Amino acid sequence: MKIYYEGYGCTLNQGETGLYVNKLLNEGSTLVKRPEEADVSIIGTCAVIQKTEEHMMRRIEELSRYGRVQVIGCLSAIKGRELSGGVIESIDRDRFQQFQEYLDDTSIIDAEIMSGIPINQGCTGRCNFCISHIARGKLVSRRPEKIVNQARMIIESGKKEIRISSLDTAAYGKDIGIRLPSLIEMLSKIPGDFMIRVGMMEPKNTSEIIEYLVNAYDHPKVFKFLHIPVQSGDDHVLQAMNREYTVKDFLEIVNSFRRRFSDLTISTDVIIGYHAETDESFDLTYDLIGKVKPDIVNVTRFSPRELTADFERRPKPTNVLKDQDRKIAELHKQLIQEKFSAMIGREERILITEDGKPGTMIGRDVAYRPVIVPASARKYTWHLVRITGFENTSLIGRIVD
Repeated sequence: MKIYYEGYGCTLNQGETGLYVNKLLNEGSTLVKRPEEADVSIIGTCAVIQKTEEHMMRRIEELSRYGRVQVIGCLSAIKGRELSGGVIESIDRDRFQQFQEYLDDTSIIDAEIMSGIPINQGCTGRCNFCISHIARGKLVSRRPEKIVNQARMIIESGKKEIRISSLDTAAYGKDIGIRLPSLIEMLSKIPGDFMIRVGMMEPKNTSEIIEYLVNAYDHPKVFKFLHIPVQSGDDHVLQAMNREYTVKDFLEIVNSFRRRFSDLTISTDVIIGYHAETDESFDLTYDLIGKVKPDIVNVTRFSPRELTADFERRPKPTNVLKDQDRKIAELHKQLIQEKFSAMIGREERILITEDGKPGTMIGRDVAYRPVIVPASARKYTWHLVRITGFENTSLIGRIVD
């Protein structure tokens, strides 16, 4: 069977798509590069906001013009029965857990299509705005030996970056008696020259394991990259969201990592236009970003999602959201320019991880910052580079080794 695939959304969603495609390759299928060449097109979907869902629906319709389509991911979990029909087959909520078990022992035949390794399904949170925990259900962690085995296969194939992912990696193992720091330590012990990137962690569960987590991050095979969403700088908004932590908790996590690691990338997420947000709430969020100085700020406009507690709520007017978005973008640009300007002339050891624009490759330093270098560098090789400049959120380097 000839298969074509596309994966969207978070690293978890894309990792599941990669596992599913690998499962089909194990069964004798082959990959093709265009949907018109395929017997079936597979699409790993995201439904985090309404705009994304609409894009997914359009893409499913486009792919169905070429023949059979299999829909997996979050959209299939919440709208599986609605989507299925004709040439479209979707995995609904009832089949979703069976689908995860189906992927558990998948052998990795094509590691290049693996953007990440899923480590658990669901989460322990019940955020009022979030559709993902409804799509994914309760926390179900994969056995560590399954994760380690798949990571070993990816490393043995020659790939040197392992991304572990889920809705909340800090929740990993609460249901099976093992926590994330232990998993990181197990992965770090796999023989080979590779690096581990840990995916997003919610503050509530991160606080429970902070001391052990920082120790696990100290291993040289772990990128010093922390994705910790704050969503709002106002505790009243966090309470309305049912986030189960405070701004102080978030700051304590960031400070714990920064005390141990002088070179660290902080990535955070912010929701603007939430129904409980006031002008003062936004000012607190803006001030928090200025105080923490995160390297990455992912801004999302509040989008009421069906099946969530906030479905009947409405976001702020569009002109207000545009203004808030612009203010945060300008602040973040200023913070990045200050940080990157100070890095010019510095030498960094980077791992080439992906293709860049024509004539370039992209590497990652120990803090997982992207560094653009000439295409003479080969993927999965290490290089010493001198930072010569930057553009947007990427550094520019010249290979000096």
